[in-house]
Amino acid sequence: MRPYDVLPLGDPPSPGVRFGVRGLCDRLRCGGLAVRDVVVREALSLTARTARVQGKGPFDHLGLDPVLVRAVYAVGYEAPTPIQREAIPAILAGRDVIGTAQTGSGKTAAFLLPILQRLMRHGGSKTRALVLSPTRELAAQTEAALRQLAKGTHVRGHAVYGGVGMGPQEHALRTGVDVVVATPGRLLDHMGRRNVDFRGLEVLVLDEADRMLDMGFLPDVRRIVDGLPRDRQTLLFSATMPSEIEHLARSVMRNPVRISVSPPHRPPPKIRHEAFPVPQHLKTSLLVQLVGREDMMSVLVFVRTKRRADRVARQIGQAGFPVARIHGDRSQSQRQAALEGFRSGHHQVLVATDVAARGLDVEGISHVINYDVPSVPTDYVHRVGRTARMEAEGEAITLVTPEDESSLHSIEKILGHTIPRVTLPDFDYRAPPPPKERLPARAHRPPGRRGSGGERQYRGPPRR
Repeated sequence: MRPYDVLPLGDPPSPGVRFGVRGLCDRLRCGGLAVRDVVVREALSLTARTARVQGKGPFDHLGLDPVLVRAVYAVGYEAPTPIQREAIPAILAGRDVIGTAQTGSGKTAAFLLPILQRLMRHGGSKTRALVLSPTRELAAQTEAALRQLAKGTHVRGHAVYGGVGMGPQEHALRTGVDVVVATPGRLLDHMGRRNVDFRGLEVLVLDEADRMLDMGFLPDVRRIVDGLPRDRQTLLFSATMPSEIEHLARSVMRNPVRISVSPPHRPPPKIRHEAFPVPQHLKTSLLVQLVGREDMMSVLVFVRTKRRADRVARQIGQAGFPVARIHGDRSQSQRQAALEGFRSGHHQVLVATDVAARGLDVEGISHVINYDVPSVPTDYVHRVGRTARMEAEGEAITLVTPEDESSLHSIEKILGHTIPRVTLPDFDYRAPPPPKERLPARAHRPPGRRGSGGERQYRGPPRR
């Protein structure tokens, strides 16, 4: 069955059915945003296929090698996004580029395609391109995108990040790869061990530069840049441009071209924003009821702490919804398994801390729910940017307690409009908080430890 074939109406789907890109035929059962997304995508696809039959497709006009154009269409791109249309010609011309674009705008392909073309035309045995990423997830996803776009070329890449053994990474770096995609901390470890040779480096990419600033990586980035050749092309991409990133750009770039395809600090325009006022003790109950709606097909839930992520994921699972969780205490294999399960549709819900806000690249996320209101307004932009990717539509829901109102007002200021407050008519907002669990009484024990005869044991002199 083709993804745009309409199914007859039937019973509501079970909580485990995901209405992502790979489940579009199921998504059409409940209409709404998903149906419009399908119609738009099919119209674009038909236009692109018609153009290619006539001899030229949308990517043929960007100056890319035919091998790369074929790879782009094989991956599933139909037409270049605004950041791709603006950035690819400038990067092909050898210019340094500062790109400001919303999350999910297609910027990864915007820098990978011209880098691949440069490496294809001039071979070499050393590492010639370096992409710095703030998170393991983003590094892994960038390397996966590189593998797809590099099919039919000799270009090879490798991802370097923490949480996994250094052995395979050291072997790949010492034998030589064309492109290294790395997080700053792990790359510095390899540079300290002299596992990587950057003397032939031609291109440096600082991806999600504002997120690297938020995570405290800017000193590491400067140390890495100081160890690179000065004669290079530098590309910087960021969803926002705080003053620290502007200063970094001035210090490491040469007369860069500035490309801005979105207003600063603004999420994609096709996101519908809603705020649900709720008492703190009823947040999880309201969340579970929201997740049970028919249009909640692929839901990303953001919480503030790792412990809360575990608790909320457990409660969602107990309510009968397939759920996974991702946070800093999870191993890399656990995080990767959670992402793959969410991406494939095995999990309807993914509960995450902000570690995934900028490293998560999953098509078809229908809803982003802020279980906790982010304390920094720009974090809201990064979180909700996980939906409405590639000009699709999506919905962002924020659960707001009375104590959160001031933080929500700050978010509304950067959005430029008020977020409508919404209540569920069938939800009991007056339900009392659950009774606090009483800890079992501890048996009285006389001071000191006693031996079998009841005498106090000698524990040595007191510690000074």
